[in-house]
Amino acid sequence: MTTLASGTDTLTRDALTVLQPGFTGTTAPDWLLRRLGEGLASVGLFGRNIASPDQLASLTAQLRAERDDVLVAIDEEGGDVTRLEVGSGSSFPGNHALGAVDDVELTHQVAHELGRRLAACGVNLNWAPSADVNSDPRNPVIGVRSFGADTDLAARHTAAYVTGLQSAGVAACTKHFPGHGDTAVDSHHALPRIDVSADVLAERELAPFRAAIAAGTRAVMSAHILVPALDPDRPATLSRRILTGLLRDELGYDGLIVTDGMEMRAIAGTYGIERGSVLAIAAGADAICVGGGLADEATVLRLRDALVAAVRAGELPEERLAEAADRVRTLARWAGTSGRPAESAHRTEIGLHAARRALTVTAAPGLGSPDTFKPLAEPPYVAALTPVANIAVGDETPWGVAAELVHLLPGTVTGSFSAGDGPKAEAGESAGRAALEAAGPRRIVAVVRDEHRHPWMASALDTLLAARPDTVVVEMGVPQAAPRGALHIATHGAARVCGRAAAEVIAGVTGL
Repeated sequence: MTTLASGTDTLTRDALTVLQPGFTGTTAPDWLLRRLGEGLASVGLFGRNIASPDQLASLTAQLRAERDDVLVAIDEEGGDVTRLEVGSGSSFPGNHALGAVDDVELTHQVAHELGRRLAACGVNLNWAPSADVNSDPRNPVIGVRSFGADTDLAARHTAAYVTGLQSAGVAACTKHFPGHGDTAVDSHHALPRIDVSADVLAERELAPFRAAIAAGTRAVMSAHILVPALDPDRPATLSRRILTGLLRDELGYDGLIVTDGMEMRAIAGTYGIERGSVLAIAAGADAICVGGGLADEATVLRLRDALVAAVRAGELPEERLAEAADRVRTLARWAGTSGRPAESAHRTEIGLHAARRALTVTAAPGLGSPDTFKPLAEPPYVAALTPVANIAVGDETPWGVAAELVHLLPGTVTGSFSAGDGPKAEAGESAGRAALEAAGPRRIVAVVRDEHRHPWMASALDTLLAARPDTVVVEMGVPQAAPRGALHIATHGAARVCGRAAAEVIAGVTGL
């Protein structure tokens, strides 16, 4: 194991050890390597750090040359949230698609293959899976990141995902405890609140986390949400009642507790990241995730110094900080000794296979079954009705079916239409008319994402279908709205393979 710098005292080393910072660039900056030598034990990677698998492997090797037991974490859920394939879209469908199939062995296989690819690049901690039960259809940040709205389904697939990922030697980090599904607010922007009873929470939100703990999840990520039935004063990330009283004492969890990104407005906008980090460690968290937006040495030093000062002022027990740092090192030891799984046939097409199985195809009333649909013989016009992307997904990852249809039906043309997230139907009507004009005589494929959450999007579809009832509709979010169009294809996610599976149906091509 790498020897730490001798000039760094134990308290300072522990304060650095509990941080999981990000950085910019595709190579490790000098300041990061220097802090690894002083006690920093974890690094978080994002899409900005990744150009290719080979580059990522070189980056993680660079980190391990400085500290061989470093935890290299990533937010790679597959589906809509991908960092490995941020420029192209994921080769794996996300949780909602896997829940739609409801084959736990398939979920295990997908998670294992995803873990195998991460391990091959030197990543050993994945901030996934999302165990949230998506019980509020208005949820702007979870949605297709959840296995579904059914508690038992979410629980069994969470467990399968955890075991699949960890069988590849990558630690799972089940999130967002105690459950982010029953919210209509994105914690990146504000503090969500869940107003249900403790009994409902126990039966609904906590069930997937109990399943993850039983499956041996190595880490759990806290949510920046206020749950008054559990703690009326502090959000879960800062709540001793929730992290220690509930997660540790009642649920019996003894692994690593990681915070969600501390720069998110739910924490930073109220407590500030320094005070928030001190409160999180005091509440029972073991690792502070920061770096999605704040990714520099100054942030690391501010948090390190805040933790050290809190201990010296008697605000944070030194033993609590030491305990947190020890849990980080314990996970690092597991990651270093878990080894690579025995070589087996790589399931490189498992993601596309799963995406095909996840499709729900519905014909318009009066047109019989989907089997009577005649695939398009000529290249269509793809009208993408595009909502504002949430921060977790980001707007840099492409989505839709156009790119895949271009391969199957060369000459396909596409256009993107948006009215933001405003409620006015007039904006949607305008978007629909613009799409009709752009399409001309071509057959239209309208692609939507969470139609039920965007009134303008529903209005745009009304306009399109009134003029062109032969329009094919592809829903790439949660299929909450009633199916409509000459053919309606629900993909249950916007990963690249989901677009491919839908394009195959539209073009009448299968099994490629």
